Amino acid sequence: MANKVTIQDIADALGVSRNTVSKAINNTGILADSTREKVLAKAVEMGYKQFSYANSVSDILGSNNASKPVVSGEIALFTGNFLGNSHFASTMLDKFQNEITKLGYSMTMHRITPDNIGNGTFPASFDESRTQGIICVEMFNQGYCELLCDLGIPVLFADAPVGSYSKQLPADILLMDNSTGIFTLISEMARRGVKKIGFVGQPDHCRSFFERYMAFRNAMFLNNLPIIEKFCLTNVHPHGGEYVSYLSDALETLDEMPELFICANDFIALDFITCLRKFRINCPDDVMLCGFDDSAESKVMTPSLTTCHIHSQIMGGTAANLLLSRIEQPDLNYRTVYTETNLILRESTKD
Repeated sequence: MANKVTIQDIADALGVSRNTVSKAINNTGILADSTREKVLAKAVEMGYKQFSYANSVSDILGSNNASKPVVSGEIALFTGNFLGNSHFASTMLDKFQNEITKLGYSMTMHRITPDNIGNGTFPASFDESRTQGIICVEMFNQGYCELLCDLGIPVLFADAPVGSYSKQLPADILLMDNSTGIFTLISEMARRGVKKIGFVGQPDHCRSFFERYMAFRNAMFLNNLPIIEKFCLTNVHPHGGEYVSYLSDALETLDEMPELFICANDFIALDFITCLRKFRINCPDDVMLCGFDDSAESKVMTPSLTTCHIHSQIMGGTAANLLLSRIEQPDLNYRTVYTETNLILRESTKD
């Protein structure tokens, strides 16, 4: 694949500063109209990706010398799972699409199948030539994520595979704060005299699960609480219809229960409640429970679920900012960004 034209390339060709080119392309700061037109003309001539579908500088400026450049092309959403209305990403993507549409981009959705991953192929619906950027949600196969990065198209991962810790992906990563709420909860439980706390969820499922598991272990250590390994149910299947049976098998191995289980997300907590009822274990009287996500179900289930609230709208706006800035300035250092989360105490922890 040919080298992409960068802002610096345009600046070098015109003998102007990188900052001048950035102002012209992004329509920021004070710049003479003649300078801006010259920069945009050179960007079109050199095939700068943001204007790769423009025929001339007049297409960008518009017949009435419009104040903003017109972009064209698609942002491709790649996802490995169905994103239902309860998934935090559904709200995040609604905000993301709204933001990119304001700038003239469209969004296409592509479901990645196990065959795609196994064969290293892309969905037939994916048109690489029109794609300006890629956002990945629920994409946790390290090899396939590396394949996407090799396309030379700006990529943003909303969450990422655990393998990306040891083999960094050449892409930006957006995560929610997976630690503060868990630290706050365990510190509060320690204050109440609660000492036996467990964790439910597979740490190697994704970076968020891993970070929540490590937050649990770190918070236990910092609060001088013992980590009882038998209460860490980490070798169970992360998702799917068989999850309840996996959890039931794990519970049957326990000769006692902790006072609190922290679950990697709300959906695990919902399944866990079902398992507890099967064994006639009451929540919160016999064991307390915490989830993560603040899904719609967490508010209406019985008991209502203590959880960590994700600000999905903020994540969507941040995702748009990260990916669009990467498209505009592909030479930026790669970034890992966290957005705020908040602990919500409810009935499942006797609140």
